[in-house]
Amino acid sequence: MSFLTQWNPFKELEKMRAEFDDLVQKFRNPNWFEQLEKEVHTPRIESYLEDGKLITRIDLPGVDPKDIDTKVVGDMLVVKAKREEKKETRKRDLVRREVSYGSYERAMRLPEGVKAENIKATYRDGVLELTAPAPKELVPKEVRIEVEGAQPKKIETGKAAA
Repeated sequence: MSFLTQWNPFKELEKMRAEFDDLVQKFRNPNWFEQLEKEVHTPRIESYLEDGKLITRIDLPGVDPKDIDTKVVGDMLVVKAKREEKKETRKRDLVRREVSYGSYERAMRLPEGVKAENIKATYRDGVLELTAPAPKELVPKEVRIEVEGAQPKKIETGKAAA
């Protein structure tokens, strides 16, 4: 259930001022463009447990599967990929571009007990999916904990004692 709040234009202006201050601070940093470029070329990852398996999904839209290099180095899963811009001979006037081209790289530490040789990879609809059997230590187990001092309540039947 959400509560209604009164709109406050001064609060909105304060938010805008804070965002503008953040933007100005970024421009003062001489490496802000390189940091932004790195963020753009860092694929997003989600990792979860399902049916005793560790599943990691990495978004790589528009990447040709032959341009994906996946390996395990020590305890790190490393994924490198590249998306090349297709050069066309016809001239076009670009209005807007939000699609990024170039090389992507992402590394994540594998949980202890995951064996590199058991990892399987599939690529479908722009998503690289890596699946491995989850080690027993990683699979959550449910343990019921008894609460001390909790006594069952007595129910009165309403009859008076004779």
